[in-house]
Amino acid sequence: MPNDNVAADRPAGATGRVSARPSGRRIEDYALIGNTETAALVGRDGSVDWLCLPRFDSPACFAALLGTPDNGQWKIAPRNAPRAVRRRYLDGTLVLETVFETETGSVSVTDFMPLPRRDAVDLVRTVTGLEGEVAMRFEARFRFDYGRVVPWVRRTEDGLRAVAGPDLVRLRTPLVLEAEGFNSVADFTIRKGESVPSILTWKLSYDPPPPVRDIKGLLDETVAWWRKWSSRCKAPEEWREPVTRSAITLKALTHQRTGGIVAAATTSLPEFIGGVRNWDYRYCWLRDATFTLYALMVTGYDEEALAWREWLVRAVAGEPSKLQIMYGLGGERRLDELELPWLGGFEGSLPVRIGNAAHQQLQLDVYGEVMDALHSARKHELEWGNEGWRVQLELMRYLEDHWRDPDAGIWEQRAPPQRYVFSAVMSWVAADRAVKAVEQFGFKGPADRWRAMRETIHREVCEHGFNAGCNAFTRHFGGTTLDASVLLLPEVGFLPPDDPRIVSTIEAIQRDLMVDGFVQRYHTHENDDGLPPGEGAFLACTLWLADALALIGRYDEARTLFERVLAVRNDVGLLAEEFDPVARRQLGNFPQAFSHVGVINTARNLSSRKGPARERAEIS
Repeated sequence: MPNDNVAADRPAGATGRVSARPSGRRIEDYALIGNTETAALVGRDGSVDWLCLPRFDSPACFAALLGTPDNGQWKIAPRNAPRAVRRRYLDGTLVLETVFETETGSVSVTDFMPLPRRDAVDLVRTVTGLEGEVAMRFEARFRFDYGRVVPWVRRTEDGLRAVAGPDLVRLRTPLVLEAEGFNSVADFTIRKGESVPSILTWKLSYDPPPPVRDIKGLLDETVAWWRKWSSRCKAPEEWREPVTRSAITLKALTHQRTGGIVAAATTSLPEFIGGVRNWDYRYCWLRDATFTLYALMVTGYDEEALAWREWLVRAVAGEPSKLQIMYGLGGERRLDELELPWLGGFEGSLPVRIGNAAHQQLQLDVYGEVMDALHSARKHELEWGNEGWRVQLELMRYLEDHWRDPDAGIWEQRAPPQRYVFSAVMSWVAADRAVKAVEQFGFKGPADRWRAMRETIHREVCEHGFNAGCNAFTRHFGGTTLDASVLLLPEVGFLPPDDPRIVSTIEAIQRDLMVDGFVQRYHTHENDDGLPPGEGAFLACTLWLADALALIGRYDEARTLFERVLAVRNDVGLLAEEFDPVARRQLGNFPQAFSHVGVINTARNLSSRKGPARERAEIS
């Protein structure tokens, strides 16, 4: 590599033309590593293809996931194609070990991110010879701003330094790196017992350099921290492994300083390969609050649940008419949506988006979710003082006047607003939890008015949200189409699980929204949002069906559904948002917090006659 190799700020790949990623890679080929402030995706081929620095929602330094290798990657792998690849996380940790078996020997690559420090972010990769000898290839392509900016790269005495504007990365490695265009490469041979460690460190370019860290000490420290944390996981013995892995994944998607939990570590992974439903999920959704709280509480993580509850109160404070459905990690409200034309998309799925325009939508169900989350926190003694109640009073003042307004619904339709059944039901939940706050906790508020509101909403939903011809609760008031969100009606306490209308709704969804054993959110061809139809089955909805079946006593069916979802996890136990039951592949952003929350809650529902679903239903 030439010293002081300077490249102009231009699209990666020198031409600026959009090019799609070569086909053949699947979302489930990736594993997650992280430090509870950001995360990286590592492929089965040994390539780090996604890493945002320094936060989950920061611009990516490695963006090959959504483009080509020239949009940034760090690959360490055998020079020749291996005959077998095995991966695992070290027990109870987020430390990834990938073993490559070749014709001449075997080698492991251990990947992890140490716990965060305020002035820097680190990623460590160590190659270790296991048997024989293996010819290896090391390739580093640094690109800032989602693959658009090629940095100025300089050789150092122990690796290299890459800088562009505010971003600076230092790569320390014993390998001698050479330049190939704007890439840094090395060929080397690793023999049994040998080890080659490398550490990548990001910092702000204008800050002083952080202290150099000892890689061996970092590994021991990271393994010990994760094992101490995961040892607290209260998991049903039958499903200890998937529940513990899901809890670790949730922790990895949690920003430790703010308590916010991102929906996923990625943006723009498609809900349909080649489709346009590609959204940025690196933000915190309010509707996830209740499910997430229960998942944390039932697994024994009250500290994390409390941090999430505090994040929630901070985020929603202010004018209730301006409540958003999602916020940034610190509660940021401006999440403007942009398209990145220089990225070709995952397997050609365009556009690639950052930001999320849905943050401006009215979605009335989030008022119920916030009210339910704070009620649940009180039931579990995670609430103190009146701060949360003051927020709830403001939310109720708004909702009393607006619960009949058409909205965008739980699935964030980019279409004219409608009266969604689930939005009305969650408005009922808000009124119900407000009444319970007065009755059970002694808070002051107009309980009689809220009781009347609750009764009116209940009557309207039963009259206009249930279609006798379909024998089911439907998607819209007066509608005939189904929506998996109504599976939650018994869980939120709107009707008893054994109510005939609930049972018939569950059976209707089994008939009409299931594809090869998985549940769709709705039929996308019935959408009026202007987007082409097509998406996978929604894994959280499949787990909601399992929960609903458990609530009505059909445990064998519920267990079968749950085990079906567990069977489509990837080789290291991770789930995306959706699953294509025809192509048998995962779809959507990855790994998806909501899917892993569902795994935790459904495991508990099936292992106890009073799991989170039953408890949530009974608190109403």
